Amino acid sequence: MPSNAAQLVTEPAPPDDLEPAIARTIAGIHAARASGPYHLLGVTDVAARLAPFLAAQGVPSPRISELKRMGGGASKEQFSFVLERDDGAPRTCVLRMDPMEAAVITSRAREFEALRALAGRVPVPEALWVDADGSQLGRPALITGFVGGVAKPSNIQSNVSGFGTVLGAELRQRLAAPFLAHLVAIHGLDFRAGALPSFQAPDADAQQAARWALNWWTRVWRNDALAGIPLMGLAERWMRAHLPAARELVLVHSDYRTGNYLFDETRGDITAILDWELVHIGDYHQDLAWIGIKSWSHAENGTLLASGLMPMNELCARYTALTGRTVDADTLYFYQVLGLYQCVVICLGTSMRAAHEAHNHQDALLAWLAAAGHAFLADLMALLEQGAPT
Repeated sequence: MPSNAAQLVTEPAPPDDLEPAIARTIAGIHAARASGPYHLLGVTDVAARLAPFLAAQGVPSPRISELKRMGGGASKEQFSFVLERDDGAPRTCVLRMDPMEAAVITSRAREFEALRALAGRVPVPEALWVDADGSQLGRPALITGFVGGVAKPSNIQSNVSGFGTVLGAELRQRLAAPFLAHLVAIHGLDFRAGALPSFQAPDADAQQAARWALNWWTRVWRNDALAGIPLMGLAERWMRAHLPAARELVLVHSDYRTGNYLFDETRGDITAILDWELVHIGDYHQDLAWIGIKSWSHAENGTLLASGLMPMNELCARYTALTGRTVDADTLYFYQVLGLYQCVVICLGTSMRAAHEAHNHQDALLAWLAAAGHAFLADLMALLEQGAPT
């Protein structure tokens, strides 16, 4: 391993410095671990809870029809339904409800705030109502408007969550510009304007953004891992020794990539950006690094296309041209290491723990993610062996 990847501190610092809301969310899962297997709410039970909840939100005479489970949702249970009301036309809605444990443990209140803050700025589902603590719907839940579109071309087969999606040259060319424009708009949101009361900025010192991000995932790994993996300890120690200073704080989507937006195949328009559950305030390099992770990118003529859209150097150059922000190679490398570390935590830590505890509605899928976790481990090892640019 190159010397710059081998400069390690003696022991990792305790992961105590963490955004308070994130720390509370992580801590809350331990209470669930004392429970038995998770039992799904039936569609009839969900319907029975929905109408009283909506009435309590001020919806006049809410009537629920066509309630059904939606595909996907390794992190959340998802339903679509038609809402009829006395004061408006029927509309199709989406209910996202937390299982007991999932691939990631997150806050519906924060997701709701982010969607509300970004409405009209980027295409997002309309955030309608939230049951942040699950006291009315049985589990923490978020209801949004339904948005049409596809997450991958209809003529291809690919794995879950954007893994292995090949867009093709024509669609890639259409999607690249709006994909970048929406990222720039997200990063341009004034997060200090008061629309995000559950969020805190890591501005105590220049390294706090990186430290909070690292501590988030090291704490989850220590809580959830069923077995230790030496490479994860090595990666953590390298990152603690090389925390970068943030040049500018932005609202970070934290899962911005192909597979997490819907688009219209005919027009090539992005109709909705999805999966806001990991959103936080941090370093813009984090989103850029995540876009280029190999598992949701693909190679063409020997060049890896970040999220199947463009080479990484082009992504960074176009981002700089649109924002004026410099992309620092060493900072980008740090967040590439952190991104792969996070993927391993999700696949071999939290997902496997949720499946092991029988606390999720898709145990088989979560167990399948172990294979992806080992692919992420291989990519993490290769990246550490490659070493930082300087």
